[in-house]
Amino acid sequence: MQIYSCSHASKFVTSSFAASTSVSTSTSVGSKQGDDPGTVRFTNVQDLFNMIDRTTRDSLTVINVSFDLLTKIDRIREEERRKLRFRYFDTKSQILIITIITTLHEQLHKLLYNEFIGQVRDMGLKKSWIDIGSATLSAQDYVGRRGKEGDSSGGPKPERAGKSAWPIPIIEVGVSQTLAQLRIGMRWWFSISNHEVKIVLLVKFDGTTILLEKWEEEIPVHPGATTMRHSLQHQEPMLQQTITITRDTTTDPISYHVTSGALVLSFRLLFLRDPGPGERDLTFGV
Repeated sequence: MQIYSCSHASKFVTSSFAASTSVSTSTSVGSKQGDDPGTVRFTNVQDLFNMIDRTTRDSLTVINVSFDLLTKIDRIREEERRKLRFRYFDTKSQILIITIITTLHEQLHKLLYNEFIGQVRDMGLKKSWIDIGSATLSAQDYVGRRGKEGDSSGGPKPERAGKSAWPIPIIEVGVSQTLAQLRIGMRWWFSISNHEVKIVLLVKFDGTTILLEKWEEEIPVHPGATTMRHSLQHQEPMLQQTITITRDTTTDPISYHVTSGALVLSFRLLFLRDPGPGERDLTFGV
């Protein structure tokens, strides 16, 4: 667990998470109001798990979750070995976003990450890479604790092999979550990690189309901003690539249309060094 002081950027991200959670349209856990609400008020752990068992969504936002309740939910989650991830939590706003692990959700990130590991292995670098997976990473300041669990992540050894180390690439998936919510989470990873996260891949599926976005941080040019500290504080996430994969059911067999070509991940960003002989950027072809 890594501890950092939260910057203005991370406070903005937190407020954006809160804004994206509509309390006025929420219902109490266990309530029959609405067909399948995306936001619920916490009452007790059992009712929460019953709601999770009934929902058809891959994401559920829970409000009124204190730090003590979060700890209790986490403990029971482990005891019952429930397939849940804490996509985001903030003990100040008492918001907890839960990812419900479905086969579809897992395929959307694991197939991509497994291909990534295959290319790392082909370059002879498997022993130089550590899978961080969906480990909980958090930060704390004077107003509370905030944390997230990504879907797939990892980093180079030995630079990111410690228990408190942040990953380099993060993959986050959304089916019922909106693209706007995924982008808020993307900004959270960059800011709360003190810019140690280098690449965030967002994968959004709407039933017919997969949208993949690659985000990296860049340093805007400001007159007189010459110090490294200033540069790090003013890095901004930039959308570097957008790829869409659309299924065409009118063909036999079914075909797929891919726009924007291959996905390319920078070796320098992934391994924090220049590539050596036989090493290269990772490329995921159409």
